Amino acid sequence: MSSAQRYETFFSHWQASLAAHANSNNPVFLDQLRMVLQGSDYVLSQFERNPALLDNIIQNDLVRQAPSFEALNQVLSSSLDGVIAEAELHKRLRDFRQLQQCRIIWRDLAGLADLNQTLESLTLVADVCIQHAIEWHYHWLSEKHGVPRSQTGVQQFMVVIGMGKLGARELNMSSDIDLIYAYPQRGETDGARVLDNEAFFNRLAQKLNQSLNTHTPDGFVFRVDTRLRPYGESGPLAPSFDFMEIYYESQAREWERYAMIKARAVYDKDGSGAELMAMLKPFVYRRYLDFGAIDSLRTMKQMIGDNLKKRSMRDNVKLGPGGIREIEFIGQVFQLMRGGRDPDLQVRPIQQVLQLLADKNLISVTTAKELLAAYRFLRLVENRIQAWRDEQTHVLPEDSAGLLRLAGLMGFATSETFIERLAAHRNAVQVHFHALFNQDSVSEDDDQTAVYAMLWRHLGDADERRRLIEQLDCPDPAGVDIALHKLSQSRLLQVTSERGHELLNAIMPLALMHCLALPNAAETLDRLGIILETIARRTTYLALLKENQTALQQLIRLLSASPWFAQWISRQPVLLDTLIDPRQLYQPLTKAHLTQELHSQLAQVVGDLEQEMEILRQFAAIHRLRIAAADVNGVIPLMIVSDYLTDLAEVSLQAALQLAWRDLTARHGVPAGLAPEEMGFVIVAYGKLGGIELGYGSDLDLVFLHESELTSMTNGAKPLDADSFYARLARRLIHIMTAQTPSGQLYEIDMRLRPNGQSGLLVTSLTAFAAYQQTQAWTWEHQALVRARVVAGDATLSASFHALRESILCKQRDGEALRLDVIDMREKMRANLDKSSATSFDLKQGIGGITDIEFIVQYALLRYSSLHPALCFYSDNIRQLEALDQARLLPDQWGERLSGLYRALRATAHRFALMEQKPMVAQDALVQERQLVQEAWHLTLHDGRAPVSH
Repeated sequence: MSSAQRYETFFSHWQASLAAHANSNNPVFLDQLRMVLQGSDYVLSQFERNPALLDNIIQNDLVRQAPSFEALNQVLSSSLDGVIAEAELHKRLRDFRQLQQCRIIWRDLAGLADLNQTLESLTLVADVCIQHAIEWHYHWLSEKHGVPRSQTGVQQFMVVIGMGKLGARELNMSSDIDLIYAYPQRGETDGARVLDNEAFFNRLAQKLNQSLNTHTPDGFVFRVDTRLRPYGESGPLAPSFDFMEIYYESQAREWERYAMIKARAVYDKDGSGAELMAMLKPFVYRRYLDFGAIDSLRTMKQMIGDNLKKRSMRDNVKLGPGGIREIEFIGQVFQLMRGGRDPDLQVRPIQQVLQLLADKNLISVTTAKELLAAYRFLRLVENRIQAWRDEQTHVLPEDSAGLLRLAGLMGFATSETFIERLAAHRNAVQVHFHALFNQDSVSEDDDQTAVYAMLWRHLGDADERRRLIEQLDCPDPAGVDIALHKLSQSRLLQVTSERGHELLNAIMPLALMHCLALPNAAETLDRLGIILETIARRTTYLALLKENQTALQQLIRLLSASPWFAQWISRQPVLLDTLIDPRQLYQPLTKAHLTQELHSQLAQVVGDLEQEMEILRQFAAIHRLRIAAADVNGVIPLMIVSDYLTDLAEVSLQAALQLAWRDLTARHGVPAGLAPEEMGFVIVAYGKLGGIELGYGSDLDLVFLHESELTSMTNGAKPLDADSFYARLARRLIHIMTAQTPSGQLYEIDMRLRPNGQSGLLVTSLTAFAAYQQTQAWTWEHQALVRARVVAGDATLSASFHALRESILCKQRDGEALRLDVIDMREKMRANLDKSSATSFDLKQGIGGITDIEFIVQYALLRYSSLHPALCFYSDNIRQLEALDQARLLPDQWGERLSGLYRALRATAHRFALMEQKPMVAQDALVQERQLVQEAWHLTLHDGRAPVSH
């Protein structure tokens, strides 16, 4: 049955059953009901499913006025009175939401509420649902575990920050809600089943998500998105305030400033939310605007523009050209640029922002009027699209009937007149959006582009070249002149084919325009020259850049960010293909998707090891480029960069091991006694791979182990004893990983951490490895074991290794002897590796640097794991610090403090690595961070006292 037929059936039935009702013959009421049922299939479905909803709305006259917070709070409070189970809570929340949603849609479609009233009503419903759901779950968790308290005994409550439209009180008809959870102070609950505060509030956040987000037979309350929290999906669901402060001071990116503009504490039981928002304000609104922020905003604007071209979003009223997002971006750019010096601009609703900008003469009154009119129109369209089926969509109906229905709800007699008005608003928005940062909005037809074409034509004429450079007023004209002269002397560019010259003439004016606008124009031109010389005779790649201006812009953006891209792309020009679609370029794949994609690619060349090795190398290079591109553009934070690089290495190792195993067993068979799914072999990762901290140029520290009990021969045509078989497996694996092919090397392998180092066996039995670790290993080798974990091979043998690792790390040690060994090793390392000088500081090996933090953690784990075996569970520094903190083996605040310091120092070193520079900073840089690390070292090791608070 169609929606129209269902509407007629329901309306007739309703009139017949309520013939005596006062409103049944009221023409105004009947017209409203017809409009609502014809304009919202969702409301019709709700009334069909539960006719009492309509009765409730009529009898309580719910559509006459907008709901207030007090009234909504009272209604939901009464509904939840006496709830004793989560399922009951979920049902009553959903019933409440459905009633209020029908009420709000009615008022909107019937013209009883203006846009602002509708947005506010939707926001109030969300606020009330969040607050009641969290109160109930807090009560239930406290009954089970006790009340969470700080270390001084103060009761703790969770703060819920609403982001985006919820934060700005601009929620739409079917919006998801972006939430960030946090709690004030570390501590634990005071009940019999004690939880630390982090665990308590993480459970509370999970419960709240389930109550709002879970789809039950009664529907859902709100879709919840928590990915805007620190470190996104990999970060804690409910971090402490200290964690938040460290993150936003040292790790957060410019787009997170942009997102925080609309942040609002939607649940703040004891006023601590106001404290948190005050703490975050300096991160969002800076007193003096830095040029990095302006560049980041320009990049964001460019990415918005690129997405419009790539996604064909003409019918999307939010994300399409001239859509809601462009209006919001215009307002928020001014807020970020001027809000620090003008507190009046530190407001959330975009309409208020646009009016303020006009009042302060930052935009013209006409501009403000056009943007406000467009915003109100587009938001009404968005609400009425979503009111149809309560779906989170922003796309105009594709069918003519749906478009005509939408036009009627917007007050237009025909679809054509509606589309004309919509187009007029969107065109006006686009004009103002493109005018933003208009110095970057040069098209190919501009006179300025002609100047760049002239510069390219006269590249070899030194006088004319310099005159044009001065005319362009580019940064570092002397450096640019040298770079362009070098380009003009390139033999490879001069001897390219006629087609190559034709393509270069088409590409270079635009390329020069983009390059010379950059602050490091000379360096970028040098790096571009490396790429052009590589592909000068490979016109396929030149054509790719000519036909895909987005790819050319992405290439220049990446070359400007790091010389790393020039080296990698020049070695493997196939990587240029990756630049075509920014959506893929800036979205690295998860481990599961990496595994699936690599398996699919290898399946095309099964049995051809040479081709398989090439695919492995190209696969790793492409995904390393994607990770780096997302990194330098601030799409992913450092900790996630390391996660992605670690995942990529693990997937590559696992595939290489499978190839080596396949080829070796085809010739020699498998050792007798193995189950079909077993190898009797594992790859143990140490160092950065083991610690999930891999960098772009990191080698892989590996140790190979085999099953101790296997002494038999293999069962193939050419049998081998088990030791020889596994030695050959290891050598074949190393060959697959390290051999030079046309695409280079996959990874460098370092085997020096195996028992007895370079003089030891390539593969060791688990029994021999255990004996060595128990009787011969030095303290530094046990320190290395702290960061060890299995990354490929047998699950059974992996479990055996991790049990052995735990037993070694949990061995009771002489604390003083351990302290002296660790200090001695650190001093030896520093003497040999520390490159610090009177003017520069070595971020890794200098006093107060990264390695000091790693040694503090390793020392603490080796000393206290005998008493706290859970310390051994993780191999990465951050989670090891958290474990030490949770075990109360660190004084107040030191766990999170050291985590923040470690991230900050690693982030800086990481940037140097990406720029292919040594991790050295000036002696007056990061002084406070280094002093704090030294203080932690002093507390832990200097006096032989561990920073313990029992």
